[in-house]
Amino acid sequence: MFNPDKFNWRIFDSQEQIPAHVSIWLLDNKSLTYKLKEKYKDFKVNVISQKQNNPYECELELLGSLKNQTIIVREVELLGYQKPVVNARSLIPLTEDTRDILTIGSRPLGEILFDDPEIKRGHLEVGSYKSSWARRSTFTIGKTNLLVSEIFLESLYA
Repeated sequence: MFNPDKFNWRIFDSQEQIPAHVSIWLLDNKSLTYKLKEKYKDFKVNVISQKQNNPYECELELLGSLKNQTIIVREVELLGYQKPVVNARSLIPLTEDTRDILTIGSRPLGEILFDDPEIKRGHLEVGSYKSSWARRSTFTIGKTNLLVSEIFLESLYA
């Protein structure tokens, strides 16, 4: 769906000039799912794929050593008014901690990650590539880290 290696990833710096219409989405530390549900009454998740795959190098760096670990890559479109507004890519190591997450189907992953007080979110990174903006962060479930990356499409700001 999208190649995270193309993005210039960094910890957000408040000196950075990010357009206001982008930053209200990019820098929000709450659930993107809930924010999208507020904006779009017909919010929906379209699962493009969810299968074992090889992560990009920049993703593996964030997750740490995962030698001999099966990684499930979940790619989805978040839809509003029946159009994609965000593309999301999640890396979910297959462990006892993550088995239930892999059965959610078209339910938003954000609902699970933000509704469970035991799940902890790591730092937020922002990324840019040409005129596109993205963010990513790790989440810890038990002893397992997973990675969620979200690219914000122009249709979100319309």
